[in-house]
Amino acid sequence: MPSSNSNSHDTVRALQWTHGALQVLDQRKLPASIEYDTYDNAAGVTEAIASMRVRGAPAIGIAAAYGVVLAARARYHENPAEWKSLIQADLDRLAASRPTAVNLFWALDRMREVIAGTEGDPEASLLAAALAIHQDDLAANRRMGELGADLLQGSSGVLTHCNTGSLATGGYGTALGVIRSAHARGLQHIYANETRPWLQGARLTVWELDQDRIPATLIADSAAAWLMRSGAVQWVIVGADRIAANGDTANKIGTYSLAVNARHHGVKFMVAAPTSTIDWSIPSGEAIEIEQRDRNELLNEHFRGPDHVIDAWNPVFDVTPAQLVDAIVTERGVVLKPDAESMRALIAH
Repeated sequence: MPSSNSNSHDTVRALQWTHGALQVLDQRKLPASIEYDTYDNAAGVTEAIASMRVRGAPAIGIAAAYGVVLAARARYHENPAEWKSLIQADLDRLAASRPTAVNLFWALDRMREVIAGTEGDPEASLLAAALAIHQDDLAANRRMGELGADLLQGSSGVLTHCNTGSLATGGYGTALGVIRSAHARGLQHIYANETRPWLQGARLTVWELDQDRIPATLIADSAAAWLMRSGAVQWVIVGADRIAANGDTANKIGTYSLAVNARHHGVKFMVAAPTSTIDWSIPSGEAIEIEQRDRNELLNEHFRGPDHVIDAWNPVFDVTPAQLVDAIVTERGVVLKPDAESMRALIAH
């Protein structure tokens, strides 16, 4: 595997643990302003996740882990003898903040294991666990970047959707990590969908790439099929919020249509995600809960209120069947043409 000197193209961090509190880059304000909010309690972290200050499945899990640290500190000081029972309400609220991102539940389960084995003041042991989750994610992303870049040998152009970089993870990124590694090896053309309705591509992905001086071209979501037809891209590379045991993948709304268009135009389709994103408890994407967000995120202000009859349907994710996926890239290895059998091979690694 060729090594890519890609660390120089990785300067953005969305989450930082500093002086006993979690600093969160408010992604809703990018690219107009770079503002970090500081949270010293679990309720604040929960709200930061729910309000999409924190977004991206890996970053949500990392933030939740730090939220558990803050909850444990408060509950232990409140009642050292009963903190383990008191913290359960905090864990439940964190779990309810974004229901589709399986990394959230994975991280909370990791923290619950530490809670169960901790006696006395829990802050040090829980902070060590949260820091490990954060650092492990960064290491996994760099590993995925190299594995994914191996598959791109000979490709001149890629298209990505939503934001899957350092802003959505502990650093480097999943799909954008693959693109970072491929860029370091000479990938020439990077295209990013604007990703409506929150414009994560237009506001976040191209901002992040610009920060790291990686050239990219922004396109309207509706231009993707025409771009594929032009021959400018050979791969579509996306992340995932949840992957079923058979390889069906939930990701930002619009991903499914990209996969359909990619198959029609002979463009390959890659999902890059850590194994913590795989939900082995569900056999297929049919069981994935799809979060519905507020209708007013779509509706023009003119149509809001009781005097109008216009509604809005605002699913934030969709599910791409495994049959449309050419490769799932994880830190444990690559699954080509995923199905239930080939996915199980990841467990052995």
